[in-house]
Amino acid sequence: MSRKTILVINCGSSSLKYQLCLMPDGTNLVKGNVERIGDARAFMTQKRVSDNKEYRVDSVDNEMKDHKSAFKEVMKAILSPDYGVLKDAGEIDIVSHRIVHGGEKYSDAAIVDEKVLADITELCDLAPLHNPAHLQGIFAAEELLPKIPQTVTFDTAFHQTMPDYCYRYAIPEDLYKKFALRKYGFHGTSHKYVAEHLARIINKPLESLNLITCHLGNGASVTAIQNGKSYDTSMGVTPLEGLVMGTRCGDIDPTVVPYLCSKGYKPEEINTILQKKSGLLGLSGKGSDMRDIIASAEAGEENGLLAFNSFIHRVKKYIGAYTAELGRVDALIFTGGIGENSYKVRAAICANMESIGIKIDLDENKKHIGTEGLLSKPDSSVSVFVIPTNEEYQIAMDGYRITHS
Repeated sequence: MSRKTILVINCGSSSLKYQLCLMPDGTNLVKGNVERIGDARAFMTQKRVSDNKEYRVDSVDNEMKDHKSAFKEVMKAILSPDYGVLKDAGEIDIVSHRIVHGGEKYSDAAIVDEKVLADITELCDLAPLHNPAHLQGIFAAEELLPKIPQTVTFDTAFHQTMPDYCYRYAIPEDLYKKFALRKYGFHGTSHKYVAEHLARIINKPLESLNLITCHLGNGASVTAIQNGKSYDTSMGVTPLEGLVMGTRCGDIDPTVVPYLCSKGYKPEEINTILQKKSGLLGLSGKGSDMRDIIASAEAGEENGLLAFNSFIHRVKKYIGAYTAELGRVDALIFTGGIGENSYKVRAAICANMESIGIKIDLDENKKHIGTEGLLSKPDSSVSVFVIPTNEEYQIAMDGYRITHS
């Protein structure tokens, strides 16, 4: 198989994360991030993997007013004789982008063309904070690297295998058809990566496995995987549904919204509260970082303990529900910033789960902070793993695969 250099791009509303990968082996050459795009305090950082050499550019020296200007700084850094890894932009073979929302149209990655661009644009209503930013990244790459093919990997694509009774909401069909209101699910790139990685490390076909994957970070979701395919997932039409998250409320009674409207709150105010002021932040009253929540809880602070217990409760609830749905669970996987690094969260989630076959080895659990490993006891009928996610590798692999098919 021929080797390709792939630039992976993940644009947020005011950020641009990137990695340069050699595929198909997955070697990472450089990684970086532009933050606060459009702000006077914008800055870019880059780290070269071979020697950990770091590079930083601040807006006092370079104006990063939009994603195009930010992309220019990325290319300068990658091609820098002092900090970069390439001599010429022509050495980049493919640019691969993360796209949050692909709706019902995409169950796999795609090569960027006019139709794909039109579809991503159409879906901006369902992902107003994400898809427009992703489009800016595509347009910037198209202008600065005009002869290089681009691909897109959709966070929703992995979940397109869900049966209708899992993804349909119990609302009138005309609302589903007119407004595409249904469960889509997110973090699909991460759930897919850890599922495929587990199949490799235990040397079993993915299509033979039933898994529950927990992507736990500031955004968090749980997915039930049946015979290697997404069967159900906790996030919905947007990433707000499901677990208690850093600042997102997760599952609540929908009538909370009209009730608050009747009390004088505007819809946009309610959306801000549920998206940015709820979750761990709303419960603790202090912050959204799980490390701070744990410290608060251990110090005996009532709100910190409430936030921690609420997070654990919701994850356990979904694991139990998905165990019932799947019937047989071969493995439970933890990933994401919290899932990979907090042994205390993993231990709390797995506590008292023996009745559904989950028996965690507390000593093994403590050993794995940010590292891959088996956490369950030998007599646990459900194997419990921690697997660090690598969404950039998955996006690069998708780009490599679909341009070679």
